[in-house]
Amino acid sequence: MTGFLINILNPKLSIFFLAFLPQFVAVDESQPIARMLELSGVFMAMTFAVFVVYGLFAAAVRERVISRPRVMAWLRRSFAAGFAALGAKLAFAER
Repeated sequence: MTGFLINILNPKLSIFFLAFLPQFVAVDESQPIARMLELSGVFMAMTFAVFVVYGLFAAAVRERVISRPRVMAWLRRSFAAGFAALGAKLAFAER
């Protein structure tokens, strides 16, 4: 429920719809609000479909990664090295 509310109340999505979608509504449109709602619905349906595919792919990869201890060890080492490199870059950055 918390995740849902955070997503719905996120102002970035509203700003995106108000800034991007009006470009695709004709000036002489008889019902511009209905057209905006239609475009928003198409966008949301496409986004949902993409996220479902991402989720299915992530679930399939997760099983392969978690079930192999060597892969997990290398994954942890890679993340540790990446964070160490970012920390070193930050430490040596000039102001």
